[in-house]
Amino acid sequence: MPQLPDDLDAVAVRTWCSLALEALGRERAEIDAINVYPIADGDTGTNLYLTVESAAAAVEAVFAAYETGTTAPATADAVRAMAHGALIGARGNSGTILAQLLRGMAGVLADGGDAAHLRLALTRAAAAARQAVAHPVEGTVLTVATAAAEAAQGDERELRAVVSAAYEGARAALAKTPEQLAVLGRAGVVDAGGRGLVAVLGALVEAVTGQAPVRGPRTGPGKAAAPVDGGSVVGLPVGGVPVPAGGALVEGPPVGEGPLDCPEDLDGGGPAFEVIYLLEARDEQVDRLRTRLDALGDSLVVVGGDGLWHVHVHVDDAGAAVEAGVEAGRPYRIRITHFATESGHDVRVQAEPAQRAVVVVVPGDGLAGLCTEAGATTVIARPGEPPASGELVDAIRRAHAREVVLLPNDAALRHTAAAAAEQARTEGVRVALVPTRAAVQGIAALAVHEPDRGFDEDVVAMTAAAGATRYAELAVAERQSWTMAGICQAGDILGLIDGDVAVIGADVPATARTVLDRMLAAGGELVTLVLGEDVPDAMADALEEHVREGYLAVDTVVYRGGHQRAPLLIGVE
Repeated sequence: MPQLPDDLDAVAVRTWCSLALEALGRERAEIDAINVYPIADGDTGTNLYLTVESAAAAVEAVFAAYETGTTAPATADAVRAMAHGALIGARGNSGTILAQLLRGMAGVLADGGDAAHLRLALTRAAAAARQAVAHPVEGTVLTVATAAAEAAQGDERELRAVVSAAYEGARAALAKTPEQLAVLGRAGVVDAGGRGLVAVLGALVEAVTGQAPVRGPRTGPGKAAAPVDGGSVVGLPVGGVPVPAGGALVEGPPVGEGPLDCPEDLDGGGPAFEVIYLLEARDEQVDRLRTRLDALGDSLVVVGGDGLWHVHVHVDDAGAAVEAGVEAGRPYRIRITHFATESGHDVRVQAEPAQRAVVVVVPGDGLAGLCTEAGATTVIARPGEPPASGELVDAIRRAHAREVVLLPNDAALRHTAAAAAEQARTEGVRVALVPTRAAVQGIAALAVHEPDRGFDEDVVAMTAAAGATRYAELAVAERQSWTMAGICQAGDILGLIDGDVAVIGADVPATARTVLDRMLAAGGELVTLVLGEDVPDAMADALEEHVREGYLAVDTVVYRGGHQRAPLLIGVE
């Protein structure tokens, strides 16, 4: 049996994230199904799962960096990674607020993981989440978070007692949410976001104590007992949380997640669009952004700090919401969902699916534009922020096609892409994963894509084109280390061919020429150069001239990749 932690160290944080992801995976559908406040898009459980998946992946990346060493990461590294991963991967209202809760906790737990620090962390988290919501409403996840923090307070107690008290406090508060929010009481359900937070806190209990908390019996959607007069408890729905009388759990199709700041009277409908984006901006710019977005719509939640923010709002003018972000800083990973009113609920408008689509992961904005023009649905992998499987599944859904070809363009994304493909297949989409290892291979595959021919034939042609493309990239060495080409020093320019360091140089132009010569020595007909945003056009011209003078039968094509990790990507076909 593994030793239980005396404080919340990095290993315990890693375990917590893993157990929370498992818990939300088990309970995702149930949480989706009880969501009635106020928009019926049925994805609170899914949004929470995807948010925690991103947090867990960030923590795993920290541990992966220590695989060759003898020590575990520092607690501060683990909790900050957890908070950052949740921030960049947050989905919907529920996921955005959970990201702020984790960020609030991380700010305290980075200094220590004992009982006293955890009590303070829970208090800071609850306060930070309330500040992030434009118009807080009781009977929501905010109420549950506050109750957890209050229950954790008291005399000096060991860590296990603190986490157990927080869980029980949250669970008790969740049971009362139908009394605080009339729409929940009418439907006979507890708040879905709060239900998800209880699952996350239950995972924390298990990580610290080694035992999963007892949840009690449950009744799923449509299985609650008949109402009883006087507000007595009628049963235990998802998570073993009592639901007062007043209505059975909702039957039929899942109903959706809603913002924390919308009025309870839903008859008047709501804004037409959900707008979400990450934003790089200064604090004072974000304060003005909040004011402007609050005037544009509702469901406003802005979380983050230290120059990186996650913005979520429901508006009628999606363009104005994005424009406000542009004026505040640099928005990216922009997602706009259109809603239409039908039968008193908001539902996503769905056109007839296309026959075939391509989903491609790209390392920068420039290639995203290129691939979009070619008809592909893109997912941007920014430096240090690889997409999670949920993000790829979301892209497959956005492609809205019966058949999808998925191009991950990174060897490290192989398992992530495979998981996304498997999930999409369970939803009835035929998905083929072409194991591209670099963006230049994805470009080559996309160039031969023909949606009018048979699916299998198209996939074979794209796979062959990718496989015939050798790839290279230039990188800057961060520290002294051994490589396949010898010892490099910090600041050296590394030329990686097919994933291995082949050249060590002093500057980008000379290293690029050497890499090109190595690759073209084996032959080739076309060179593809993808330039990072800081690489001047003059260098591209010089490399084109180098190829033209040394290899007469070889053509060169140049693309601007925008903000990407490598200053230069090279492909040879």
